Amino acid sequence: MANPDLMIRQGSIDDINAQQFLKIANYEDTVRQLDIYYAIVKRQLLRFQSPITGLFPVLSSDLHVGSVRDSIYCASAVWGLYQAYRRIDDDRGKSHELGQSTVKCMRGILECWIKQAARVEAFKTRQSAAHALHVKFHLTTGEPVLSDDQYHHLQIDVVSLYLLFLVQMITSGLQIIYTQDEVAFVQNLVYYVERAYRTPDYGMWERGSKYNDGKPEIHASSIGMAKAALEAINGCNLFGDKGASWSVVYVDIDAHNRNRSIFETMLPRESSSKGVDAALLPTISFPAFATHEELLVQLTKSNLLNRLKGKYGFKRFSRDGFKSALEDPNRRYYNEGELKEFDGIESEWPLFYVMMIIDGVFRTLPEQVEEYQRLLKSRIYMDEFGDPVIPWYYYVPREGIENERSEPYSVRRLPANQPGDSENKDTGGLFLWAQSLFVLAQLLTGGLLHVNELDPIRRYLPSYNRPRRAGRYSAFQAKPTFGIATDLVVQVVLIAESMRLQAMMGTYGIQTQTPHEVEPVQICSSTQLVHVYRELGVCAKLKLTGRPIRPVGSLGTSKIYRVCGMTVLCYPLIFEVSEFYLYRDMALLIDDIKTELQFVGKYWRLSGRPTVCLLVREEHMRDPHFKQMLDLLAMLKKGHCDGVKVRLGRLQNLISSSCIEHLDFMSQGEFPSEMFTQFKQLQHDYIGYQSLTDVPRTLTYREQSVSYEAYRHRATPDVVAALRATDNIFAQSQLWGILMDREGPMYEVNGVNALESLKSLYHSAGVLRHWKAVRYCSSLLNHTVDSISPFITTVLVNGKQLTVGVIGQKETVFDKPMTPGEIQSVMYSTIQPYDVIGAVLQQEIVLYCGRLIGTNPDMFRGILKIRVGWVLEAIRIYLELFPNEKKADATLESLSPYKLRTLLQKVLTVSDWADEKGLTPLQRRQLEGCLCRVPKHFYVQVWDILLRTPQGIIVQGHAIPAQPTLVNMSRSELSFALLVEEALVRIASAARRQLCVELLCVFATILRRNPELYMQQPLDLDKLLDDAHSTYAKDSGQPETTCSLAGAAAGVTLGYLARAVVNSVLQTAAPHLAAAQPAAHDSCLIT
Repeated sequence: MANPDLMIRQGSIDDINAQQFLKIANYEDTVRQLDIYYAIVKRQLLRFQSPITGLFPVLSSDLHVGSVRDSIYCASAVWGLYQAYRRIDDDRGKSHELGQSTVKCMRGILECWIKQAARVEAFKTRQSAAHALHVKFHLTTGEPVLSDDQYHHLQIDVVSLYLLFLVQMITSGLQIIYTQDEVAFVQNLVYYVERAYRTPDYGMWERGSKYNDGKPEIHASSIGMAKAALEAINGCNLFGDKGASWSVVYVDIDAHNRNRSIFETMLPRESSSKGVDAALLPTISFPAFATHEELLVQLTKSNLLNRLKGKYGFKRFSRDGFKSALEDPNRRYYNEGELKEFDGIESEWPLFYVMMIIDGVFRTLPEQVEEYQRLLKSRIYMDEFGDPVIPWYYYVPREGIENERSEPYSVRRLPANQPGDSENKDTGGLFLWAQSLFVLAQLLTGGLLHVNELDPIRRYLPSYNRPRRAGRYSAFQAKPTFGIATDLVVQVVLIAESMRLQAMMGTYGIQTQTPHEVEPVQICSSTQLVHVYRELGVCAKLKLTGRPIRPVGSLGTSKIYRVCGMTVLCYPLIFEVSEFYLYRDMALLIDDIKTELQFVGKYWRLSGRPTVCLLVREEHMRDPHFKQMLDLLAMLKKGHCDGVKVRLGRLQNLISSSCIEHLDFMSQGEFPSEMFTQFKQLQHDYIGYQSLTDVPRTLTYREQSVSYEAYRHRATPDVVAALRATDNIFAQSQLWGILMDREGPMYEVNGVNALESLKSLYHSAGVLRHWKAVRYCSSLLNHTVDSISPFITTVLVNGKQLTVGVIGQKETVFDKPMTPGEIQSVMYSTIQPYDVIGAVLQQEIVLYCGRLIGTNPDMFRGILKIRVGWVLEAIRIYLELFPNEKKADATLESLSPYKLRTLLQKVLTVSDWADEKGLTPLQRRQLEGCLCRVPKHFYVQVWDILLRTPQGIIVQGHAIPAQPTLVNMSRSELSFALLVEEALVRIASAARRQLCVELLCVFATILRRNPELYMQQPLDLDKLLDDAHSTYAKDSGQPETTCSLAGAAAGVTLGYLARAVVNSVLQTAAPHLAAAQPAAHDSCLIT
């Protein structure tokens, strides 16, 4: 077991001396101690393992329902003792028995799940609760016990936990997986968890959102578990060291990266309704160790300790009503507003003390270990065998609830499963999860088990310190990130489409290779890789297909693949000629290449260097922006790209240092090499382009932009006549659109049907870069941006929501991840009826927001909902303010995608350039108002206003009521902020909306400085604004109609708003204060 090459854990004992580490004074002593734990494991755990399925229940008194999560933890304790026994020579057969009991449990779970293979298959395409694998089964029959309607089975963390321990146990030498069918099934479990980052589930506490209303949420603990499982199982041979090439599991490294980035973005939060949650403890510590970013680990841990640690254990999360005396056991869900009842009387779970002990051992924190052993000791009692019992939870007895609320910890809490407890229903059973972790904690602290035996794959070490797995498969080998500076080099291969292009590039000193020159390596599209991967995990008997058709992302295309004796390099998705028009924009492509290289440089976590293949096509050469492309390539040649180290070279020289993935599951026999069509080299007789000046340019195409709306109400023959009469591309697009709408896609004119005509118009407009027509046709053809759904998810996990829709019409909110199909139907049903081009324009904005928020989250500070219709409005206003930033006759719709992206960045960063460009206060308010951007802590201030205005706040005739809002929600909660934002958006004018925000800030300040003030009347914002407005008009001597308060400078506006507030407060404040209240002074209000 000891391997001298292993990395030494910082501050711990060297593995080579694992034997000495035990400091066994005498061998008998160890045997005696182990035998004591053997007896405890037999009595407390194995006694309750089902002899048929091998599963364990949650409580030992339950004879019917086996729970998968609890079974895995029980198996881990039995396995931990098995690992400890392997050290002694004569264990009298105990270690074999313990090992096989572990195998029985793990195989029992596998068999229950294999019976549900159809669910796994359905779940791969649609991650819905109806297809979730069950996590509760009958203890003896292994059949489902609770239907999907009775219980929420969608808990991604359970499947992830299973995969994680499966790898740990196989690595320790146990044989758990027997047949090829089982290998295929486990590979499909990997597909099941890969999309955790966009699957709202019910989480570790099985209830979904904090409100317990049956709604699932995105949980950081589930995503973290999935990330850890994917890392552990990548390249793992399920048959152990006796494995074959087809018993290896593969992980989509881009799916892993999305889970990682979203998990790390969410920390230290657990979900949108739970700011802090004890479920994160097993995620960031044993068993998952899901992140090694020290800062995040410490932040999350201190959050847990400050807010959840109690004297009897930890609360699971704040206002958790589970098993409290007030919870109605006959109701599955809570009523609205019921959460407040549980405030301060949440049950406390000693289980987390045990987790903290184990965490302390792994992180070598002896003080932490001692502290929690002491706390735990006072919470344990002995059963009739003299074995230690850890209570399930401690609750506040009914009669003590009022006292506990008024003075925390004044009431003695009672343990749940103490046998003599007459009133409590949970009696007599052992809580097996806590008992099993307790056994592990005792073995670790007693020096009978080394951390490397409990964690053979070294999850507790950062990946660059883990022992290298020798072999043919990629392994996570993350670089230590000290800051951002790393020594990772991204290798770049330039492939030119033809020899004449190659010759022309050579003139500019840029060396490229043609597809023929890199042979025998094949240059392919990543879509072909997707087809190869479809063979992975196929099992006809279980009706399982292979990898679902998901695109291969940037990290996946940076590996070199060996498939059936061929070597393949795939070019990234940005070079795919997709149906969506963005690939036509050269400036956007240049930007994308930079982003791609930065992304790969930042997130590459495998051993071996990434190799990115850049394609240069002939159509690029004709683009007006090709000069910028050459500049970019010249920069790469110098060895860097925006801070990433780059090495340009010939593919043959780069292969040896690349990351190479062997796809051995494709055996030689069954693979038709026709499946790989490689990137075609164009042949030309004439190689004559010497420089760019020789290349025929694409002309800048101009035509009148005419609207044919009127034709919607004219007869079809008129439309056809108009169509024959015009050669204007945009006009033809509109007319064909009318015909397709009216007569269907197969309607023919001059022998061509509407659908085909629109496709060819789309193509010709694309070649001419006539963006308005391109967008119009694209919308009529119902195109969606490629892989838009990860971008929406990125926005959501950054704590923002998205809405799409035309201003003034119904908007659709994206508040949970959606499938591409759902997104398409929303875009086309919500936007297209009112604005044809809007349907694709809003998708562009969503895509750019997703990209930007990933790299520059600060740009979105203070914006809660990104309302795409309003963002486009802000860009329109910007173009009106600075008409010289576009061609004279250009409109928003006719801008190139790249220009649109730069304008979006401009609009999001108003405050950075407003002064230097000389924006007036009105213009600035218009732009910020469109985004509905608010100052820091704004929503918390509104909460404080509500506390003092029992009649609520009125905006545009719409009330934000104080009750039940203050009861149902909490001060810093997302749903409260959304409620306020919703009200503000009702104000039609952006500038006035911004004034409203300023007004609320002024009001909050006044209330804060005058704690005795209390509003008797509702706070009517519109009336206050109108008052301030008319006072301002009077003072400046202008008629009210022409003068606007929104145009005044911030300091001036503040004064008038404050005056309006003070006047109104004096009229409506509590009468007994009115006399005593001195006239407030403007100057004291300015924050």
